Order: sequence, then structure tokens, then C-alpha cells
Amino acid sequence: MLTHHRKPVCLSLVSTDLPIWSVVETSATLYQKDRLRFHLLLTEPGLGIPESSDAPAIASDPINSHPRLLWLEISPHRVIMTMQGNGKLSYRHFWERGVYGLSRYWLNNDSLQTNWQLRLRNFTRSLVLTGYPLPEHLRLEYDLWSEKVQLGRYVLNLEIHH
Repeated sequence: MLTHHRKPVCLSLVSTDLPIWSVVETSATLYQKDRLRFHLLLTEPGLGIPESSDAPAIASDPINSHPRLLWLEISPHRVIMTMQGNGKLSYRHFWERGVYGLSRYWLNNDSLQTNWQLRLRNFTRSLVLTGYPLPEHLRLEYDLWSEKVQLGRYVLNLEIHH
């Protein structure tokens, strides 16, 4: 039986070897698919990408700062995170403990003919999900790779407040 709960969450992504850090604090809807499988839907603020390619790409530019939908499929052994944005950028990550997964990024142009996809590999070093009967904390540690070049080590941390 599918049940859902509205919960405050904090989702952070930190690189342990690069100057990358991002935090989103918002409310999310937690759907319980079965005893150990959950879906979490949340809205993330927009990127602030200008509508026109002629305008400078300034992160604080409010133009086109539409919110983006993040959807996480969570279980004790696997996490899939999908982001659907304003049509300019989307991504999907697949993480499974001890496995090389895929990270895909789609960059779209205003014209329907120009779509660009970037495929990277990730290696999940650690995946820990705590809390019962509902999850309270997810910690995911992984390496990101492009062919044989490591693009950094990352920690994804999700706190679900009850």
C-alpha cells in the first residue's frame, strides 16, 4: 500500500577534494512503496540560467530561475536520483553499494534539434540508510569518473526530519 508523508528535509552534496558544496532545505513528500523502499519528491530552487544565450550566465540572475523537481528512489542497497528542470538541464544518477553506476546529464537548447548528453560513471563506496519504519538519514559516498579520469569524491547527505 502506498502511503505518503510531508516532511522537512536537508539535502547536501559536498566534494571532499574539490570546492563544490550545495545544500537544499525544503519540504518533501515521502512515499513508502513497501517496507524498505521509498520515493522522495522535493523542489529545488532554479539555477538562474538566462533565457538568452547572448546574456551572461550569472548564477544570481533571477531570469529563468524556475524550480526543479528532484525525485529520489531510496532503498538500503540502491539510490536513484532524477532531476527535471526547466528544460535546460536534467540529470539522473544511479548508485548501488560497491558497483559502478551511471550518472547522466542532459543539456538542452531552446531548439528541439540540439540536445547534448554527458555520461559519466560513479563508484559507490558507501551507502547507509538509517531510520525505521521511515528513513531518517541517508549518506552516500561515491567517486565520479570520466573514462579513466577521476572527477572527484563526493558525499550526498539526506536528513529527513520527523
